[in-house]
Amino acid sequence: MPINHIFVLMLENRSYDHLLGFSAIAGIDAVSGLPTAADGLTGAESNTYQGQTYSPIRGADHVMPVDPPHEFEDVLHQLAGPDATYPAGGVYPPITNSGYVAAYAAGAGAANPGEVMKCYAPDQLPVLNALAREFAICDNWHASMPGPTWPNRMFVHAASSGGLDHSPGILEIVQWEAISGFSFPNGSLYELLETYGVTRRLYAGDDFPMVSALQGIGLGDIRKFDRFADDLQSASYPYNYIFIEPNYDVLHEYRSGSSQHPLGDIRRGEALIKQTYEAIRNSPHWNESMLIVTWDEHGGFFDHAIPPAAAAPGDTAPDNPHNRNHFTFELYGPRVPALVISPLVPKNLIDHRIYDHASIPRTVEKNFGLPYLTERDHRANDVLALATLSAPRDTPQTLPGTIEGILSAASATAVRAMTGPVTRPEDSADEGNVPAIVQAAMEQQLKAQPELREQILERVSRIRTRADAHDYLVEVRNIVRPISAAQGQP
Repeated sequence: MPINHIFVLMLENRSYDHLLGFSAIAGIDAVSGLPTAADGLTGAESNTYQGQTYSPIRGADHVMPVDPPHEFEDVLHQLAGPDATYPAGGVYPPITNSGYVAAYAAGAGAANPGEVMKCYAPDQLPVLNALAREFAICDNWHASMPGPTWPNRMFVHAASSGGLDHSPGILEIVQWEAISGFSFPNGSLYELLETYGVTRRLYAGDDFPMVSALQGIGLGDIRKFDRFADDLQSASYPYNYIFIEPNYDVLHEYRSGSSQHPLGDIRRGEALIKQTYEAIRNSPHWNESMLIVTWDEHGGFFDHAIPPAAAAPGDTAPDNPHNRNHFTFELYGPRVPALVISPLVPKNLIDHRIYDHASIPRTVEKNFGLPYLTERDHRANDVLALATLSAPRDTPQTLPGTIEGILSAASATAVRAMTGPVTRPEDSADEGNVPAIVQAAMEQQLKAQPELREQILERVSRIRTRADAHDYLVEVRNIVRPISAAQGQP
């Protein structure tokens, strides 16, 4: 039976062991058909810091006290130890996974260095664990490079980061736009879909999904996630590839966001996963659908698996201007969870094959007969091989809990996105995902008001603080919301 709709939900900043290491999932090997177990924690793993040994602990907090660092150098120290260095354009040093606690203590100023070793018990994440046991779990799915959110998310959209190996700052994104904008040498998945007439739809939990920063994405392409379930009830739903972004709420410490960023309550992301699955499962399109749920990168949390070698995309070189560390992209990042969900997937599969985020464009390309974008997706495994059933099987219509109950437990009184005072208003806007969200807003404004290009770039270049970024996002929201509404995207 053909798959006509591929849905992707990408959340944020959680490693495989952090979410599922204690889940003790057993099932059927996706390749051999024999009994197997997912590669989780054994109890022998540890890090040593200042003479004290820290082991993975069952029972992580719903909200982290401090965001674990996860820039390129932070991940280098997590993987290879606090004294490791990366030789520009060279071979990554030997990986021991010994520096997670030290990197957390150094980069986050954490009172309890062992926080980064805490992992969730299965009953803390009932939605995620129910899906992992009902469908297919990929326990060897890695971030596409050992670094932060923005370059890793780009691999989902282009099987490349265009050479970017770090989180850009505000002035850097303005410089990109002043030249020609950020683009990929071989184009993006969305440009490929348009060329071959494969339809796409983007859903967003807030006004500024990161994908809107890409060239070729118009204001009319983005629809609010609030409309997702209703849209799917249409018997004529025409979209083949559907990418879903959560609500980030970056300027309020992610606390009302659903992205599962460590500073937000992880249960809000559980609610989003539940909403997404149930909307597809209870739609007329379930029998011909596949949903992939994954996380953009490990977020600085411990994972015991050694990232393997990777194929460089081949579209850029280490001296690319976006490549601050002269990274070769010949190594995957740490593992992240990944689930493949479809009524055509047998129950309780465990897939040990290597995947990364380029497996998503590879899956889309193979399913719809499209050419590959880079060497990374050319060589990537796709997940279509997991959908082996000749007819849809019976699957749960609902997942554990209720949306109301989950959100209530996650403190429904949290500040909602774009309202209330900005946290740490005078701190730099060049931190975390703030520049990426500003870039998304800038690109939306440029699409809405192309005649004001120079004024827009000058306006963004004056953003220095988190309060400045907030003011700009509100300005752009007020500009683009009426346009989106006029285009039928309320």
